Amino acid sequence: MRLHRNLVFATMDALNEIFNNGKYADKVIEQTLKRDKRWGSRDRSFIAETVYDIVRWKRLYAEIAEVKEPFDRENLFRLFTVWATLRGITLPDWPQFEGTPTRRIKGKFDSLSKIRKYRESIPDWMDELGVRELGEKVWEKEIAALNLQAPVILRANTLKTTKDKLRSVLKDEEIISEPLKGYKSALKLEERGNVFRTQAFKNGFFEVQDASSQLVAEFLEVEPGMRVVDTCAGAGGKTLHLAALMENKGQIIATDIYGNKLKELKRRAKRAGAHNIDPRAIDSTKVIKKLYGTADRVLIDSPCSGLGVLSRNPDAKWKLQPEFIDRLIKTQAEIIETYSRIVKPGGKMVYATCSVLPSENEKQVENFLKNTEEGKNFKLVKEQKILSSETGFDGFYMALLEKKA
Repeated sequence: MRLHRNLVFATMDALNEIFNNGKYADKVIEQTLKRDKRWGSRDRSFIAETVYDIVRWKRLYAEIAEVKEPFDRENLFRLFTVWATLRGITLPDWPQFEGTPTRRIKGKFDSLSKIRKYRESIPDWMDELGVRELGEKVWEKEIAALNLQAPVILRANTLKTTKDKLRSVLKDEEIISEPLKGYKSALKLEERGNVFRTQAFKNGFFEVQDASSQLVAEFLEVEPGMRVVDTCAGAGGKTLHLAALMENKGQIIATDIYGNKLKELKRRAKRAGAHNIDPRAIDSTKVIKKLYGTADRVLIDSPCSGLGVLSRNPDAKWKLQPEFIDRLIKTQAEIIETYSRIVKPGGKMVYATCSVLPSENEKQVENFLKNTEEGKNFKLVKEQKILSSETGFDGFYMALLEKKA
């Protein structure tokens, strides 16, 4: 591979924004890729994948390069040098790469790879938490799986097409995909590509949605004509799936505390041809209280640590803090107790997270059922834990609970 100065410098600028200015990797990459219209798909993927790689392996590379944060420009180049050397890329004759100790880089990599917190490039506290919650054996496999690049999975929008038709349409646009066994609407791309430029996307034939995430809406057991409340709808990936499962019949009330996310949901719903969604911003407690006892189904896609989606959000490893997870666990408990009141007698709700930690998942459900007033009205119907190490997709948890009639 030949390195091009403008692409390497763009990568350095992006890493500076992420590491030193606390910006989110996905947003930084999105902005960076708009810098030069002459960049082709290979150039763009070089920037995106290199940035994500260096973010993912920050601790390991920093240890090998003997640099500490905040990283100045020279330090960022040293991280890049480690990345390139470990990939067998010949470094050009630029001043930034003078005197690269190739043999020492490989030797340090070999010795550090024997220590999990360096090998998997994670903070000490996260490694300790993973072992405490999942046990050494499971955590070892899980964190390794969460460091792999996430595949691109599409969900066929059955309001407009079928999985087979979508596959055929994409093939005409030179995008090859494979159906996933056990997932009703999922297609996996053979190669990464910018699917948002396709006519199929503009026509609303699909959404990009991980395979594990696609199981959540189905877990809720919705039917056409029901009244459903999606309590933490965000930009609406699961809301749109619910609309498709309900064949646009009935009503989905999509609530969120962030109004701008609901604006994005409206835009996506229009493209998807989903007409039964009623977005409502939670600007006071009244919004939720008005819904008490009115819904056939309630989805609580709870805020969580996101430890199940590190493969697509590697910078979360560096942004998360243990005290944030402690606060989050309290918030989750409050959310289940409050939002469960929306379910009418005989109705059902799903509590879901994209975390692999039992403290955010089965222990939350157990606490709700045993230790809260509202929980005494519910019974657990079924639950599903999804580990990345077992499926190759995001780590997820979902529990279906039924309210006594």
